[in-house]
Amino acid sequence: MMRDKTAKSKTKEAKERFIQLGFIGAGNMAEAIARGILRAGVLEPGDMLAADPNEARRRWFEQELKIPTCTENEEVAARAAVIVLAVKPQRVDKALAPAGNRFGPDKLILSVCAGISTAHIERLVAEGTRVVRSMPNTPMLVGCGIVAISSGRHATDEDLATAERFLGAAAEVIRVPEAGMDAVTAVSGSGPAYFLYLVELLTAAGVELELPERTARRLARKTFEGTAKLLAESGEEPGDLRKKVTSPGGTTEAALRWLDAHGFGTIFVDGVKAARDRGRELGR
Repeated sequence: MMRDKTAKSKTKEAKERFIQLGFIGAGNMAEAIARGILRAGVLEPGDMLAADPNEARRRWFEQELKIPTCTENEEVAARAAVIVLAVKPQRVDKALAPAGNRFGPDKLILSVCAGISTAHIERLVAEGTRVVRSMPNTPMLVGCGIVAISSGRHATDEDLATAERFLGAAAEVIRVPEAGMDAVTAVSGSGPAYFLYLVELLTAAGVELELPERTARRLARKTFEGTAKLLAESGEEPGDLRKKVTSPGGTTEAALRWLDAHGFGTIFVDGVKAARDRGRELGR
């Protein structure tokens, strides 16, 4: 009987144990952050807790990352010192409302929600809650992301350093004024999708030129992989590297001139602006 009581006591203690980092939302971005933290040895799985209504995501976190999970956001808010808010922007209010009084000056919220201002989050939680807004991107999944962070009204330099510690495990971290975060979202947050879209288009072009689809896909993918590595390791500016590929009167010049003549650059920049504008709309 005594052994049973001891076992139950330890189980209860484990469930109520204070943890260093909690996740409200266990989607792809939460996974990317958690993976980076574990890969770098910043925290152990038991130092974290993830809440998500989706049973499949909870099971994945438990089985693949060994991170404990729960269904209630309030539990994460009550037990964690730092809480990563990683839900879709449209669900922020619903996610925080039930747990609002669990926050306060002793809590730090690290938001990765596109378009949601620190002021909006501060209105949903107890007065004095420290909030750091961030915009990571999905290459964090392979330890090669970039993240911009900015501080809310109550956040301190120490809070920014805490955010850098956790996010920096899988990404380069830069600090920007919050006024620039919607632009960051449009450039680096959405940027991987633009890159992948170009890979798709180059593959489609290869097929249009009567290459087998498998061959076109391989050529396009490896070209982009190699070019990204070349850019990263050469230390040269993109424009300078592009000029080295663009011989006067050659094939590359023909393609680039055609793209410029048809407004490709303007169209692309306008698309990025549309992403920024959508971020602003989400934050209203």
